[in-house]
Amino acid sequence: MITSGKGKYKVWIKNYNIGNDRVYLLGGGEKSHIGGVVICEPDKKINIIRLENHFDYIVLKLIAEKVYKKYNTKVIVTGGIHIDNATKEDIDKIVENCRRLAKCI
Repeated sequence: MITSGKGKYKVWIKNYNIGNDRVYLLGGGEKSHIGGVVICEPDKKINIIRLENHFDYIVLKLIAEKVYKKYNTKVIVTGGIHIDNATKEDIDKIVENCRRLAKCI
């Protein structure tokens, strides 16, 4: 597991290899959840599934694209990060911590 940030801004990611394919679970904030799924496949358009009222797909997509470019294989990234009554500053910190995670993959 890779982590970035502290306190309510801490995010984490876990990787599972299934043959040559890769699955990542992303969570953090005050309460992890599933807010979306992003799927990347060679020679196909990226597939984004957004659960209602969730914006997690934004950071899920960022991570999925990074993993896909590195490994050129099927990639699924799912999960979610929640902070109660998040401000723009809270969201910016979470997104930055997710970018840091992506650099470590």
